[in-house]
Amino acid sequence: MTKTTTTIWDPASHLTSIEDVAAYLEAALQDGDPQLVAAALGDIARAKGMSQIAREAGLGRESLYKSLSSSGNPELATVLKVISALGLQLHVSATDKANMAVYPDPRVDRPPSALC
Repeated sequence: MTKTTTTIWDPASHLTSIEDVAAYLEAALQDGDPQLVAAALGDIARAKGMSQIAREAGLGRESLYKSLSSSGNPELATVLKVISALGLQLHVSATDKANMAVYPDPRVDRPPSALC
Protein backbone atom coordinates (compact mmCIF):
# COMPACT_ATOMS: atom_id res chain seq x y z
CA MET A 1 0.00 0.00 0.00
CA THR A 2 1.34 3.42 -0.94
CA LYS A 3 1.69 6.04 1.65
CA THR A 4 -0.13 9.33 1.03
CA THR A 5 1.56 12.48 2.17
CA THR A 6 -0.34 15.65 2.84
CA THR A 7 0.71 19.19 3.47
CA ILE A 8 -1.04 21.90 5.41
CA TRP A 9 -2.87 24.30 3.12
CA ASP A 10 -1.79 27.88 3.74
CA PRO A 11 -4.13 30.53 2.33
CA ALA A 12 -1.36 33.15 2.57
CA SER A 13 0.51 31.43 -0.27
CA HIS A 14 -2.51 31.90 -2.57
CA LEU A 15 -3.07 35.61 -1.89
CA THR A 16 -0.96 36.92 -4.74
CA SER A 17 -2.93 39.97 -5.89
CA ILE A 18 -4.84 42.80 -4.26
CA GLU A 19 -7.99 41.40 -5.91
CA ASP A 20 -7.39 38.02 -4.22
CA VAL A 21 -6.85 39.76 -0.90
CA ALA A 22 -10.00 41.87 -1.21
CA ALA A 23 -12.13 38.87 -2.22
CA TYR A 24 -10.74 36.76 0.65
CA LEU A 25 -11.43 39.44 3.26
CA GLU A 26 -14.86 40.19 1.77
CA ALA A 27 -15.81 36.52 2.07
CA ALA A 28 -14.69 36.45 5.71
CA LEU A 29 -16.65 39.61 6.49
CA GLN A 30 -19.78 38.24 4.82
CA ASP A 31 -19.56 35.12 6.97
CA GLY A 32 -19.92 37.34 10.04
CA ASP A 33 -17.67 35.30 12.35
CA PRO A 34 -15.25 37.68 14.14
CA GLN A 35 -12.66 34.95 14.63
CA LEU A 36 -12.74 34.14 10.92
CA VAL A 37 -12.25 37.82 10.07
CA ALA A 38 -9.28 38.03 12.45
CA ALA A 39 -7.77 34.86 11.00
CA ALA A 40 -8.30 36.11 7.43
CA LEU A 41 -6.55 39.39 8.29
CA GLY A 42 -3.73 37.31 9.78
CA ASP A 43 -3.44 35.26 6.59
CA ILE A 44 -3.35 38.43 4.51
CA ALA A 45 -0.78 40.07 6.78
CA ARG A 46 1.42 36.96 6.58
CA ALA A 47 1.13 37.00 2.79
CA LYS A 48 2.37 40.58 2.67
CA GLY A 49 4.81 40.20 5.54
CA MET A 50 3.74 40.45 9.16
CA SER A 51 6.73 42.59 10.14
CA GLN A 52 6.01 45.11 7.40
CA ILE A 53 2.30 45.30 8.28
CA ALA A 54 3.09 45.66 11.98
CA ARG A 55 5.53 48.48 11.24
CA GLU A 56 3.10 50.30 8.90
CA ALA A 57 0.25 49.88 11.39
CA GLY A 58 2.39 51.03 14.33
CA LEU A 59 1.85 47.74 16.18
CA GLY A 60 4.11 45.09 17.68
CA ARG A 61 4.72 42.07 15.46
CA GLU A 62 4.22 39.50 18.23
CA SER A 63 1.00 41.07 19.46
CA LEU A 64 -0.24 41.32 15.88
CA TYR A 65 0.38 37.60 15.32
CA LYS A 66 -1.62 36.86 18.48
CA SER A 67 -4.45 39.28 17.67
CA LEU A 68 -4.83 38.06 14.09
CA SER A 69 -4.96 34.36 14.87
CA SER A 70 -8.13 32.26 14.80
CA SER A 71 -8.23 32.52 18.60
CA GLY A 72 -7.39 36.23 18.66
CA ASN A 73 -9.79 39.02 19.48
CA PRO A 74 -8.32 42.22 18.01
CA GLU A 75 -9.70 45.60 18.95
CA LEU A 76 -11.48 47.55 16.23
CA ALA A 77 -8.61 50.06 16.21
CA THR A 78 -6.18 47.23 15.43
CA VAL A 79 -8.39 45.90 12.63
CA LEU A 80 -8.68 49.37 11.07
CA LYS A 81 -4.92 49.98 11.30
CA VAL A 82 -4.16 46.63 9.67
CA ILE A 83 -6.70 47.17 6.90
CA SER A 84 -5.17 50.56 6.20
CA ALA A 85 -1.63 49.14 6.24
CA LEU A 86 -2.78 46.52 3.71
CA GLY A 87 -3.95 49.28 1.39
CA LEU A 88 -7.60 48.34 1.80
CA GLN A 89 -10.75 50.18 2.89
CA LEU A 90 -13.92 49.01 4.57
CA HIS A 91 -17.24 49.92 2.99
CA VAL A 92 -20.73 49.57 4.36
CA SER A 93 -23.80 48.75 2.32
CA ALA A 94 -27.36 47.94 3.29
CA THR A 95 -28.44 44.33 3.16
CA ASP A 96 -31.65 43.12 1.60
CA LYS A 97 -33.00 42.82 5.15
CA ALA A 98 -32.46 46.53 5.87
CA ASN A 99 -35.68 48.33 6.69
CA MET A 100 -35.37 52.09 6.75
CA ALA A 101 -38.78 52.36 8.47
CA VAL A 102 -37.06 51.61 11.77
CA TYR A 103 -35.12 54.87 11.41
CA PRO A 104 -37.82 57.52 11.70
CA ASP A 105 -37.17 60.96 10.32
CA PRO A 106 -36.35 63.18 13.34
CA ARG A 107 -37.53 66.24 11.44
CA VAL A 108 -41.15 65.04 11.43
CA ASP A 109 -43.25 66.09 14.42
CA ARG A 110 -45.18 63.27 16.02
CA PRO A 111 -47.91 63.43 18.60
CA PRO A 112 -46.74 62.35 22.09
CA SER A 113 -48.72 59.08 21.82
CA ALA A 114 -46.67 58.08 18.75
CA LEU A 115 -43.42 58.37 20.72
CA CYS A 116 -44.31 55.65 23.24
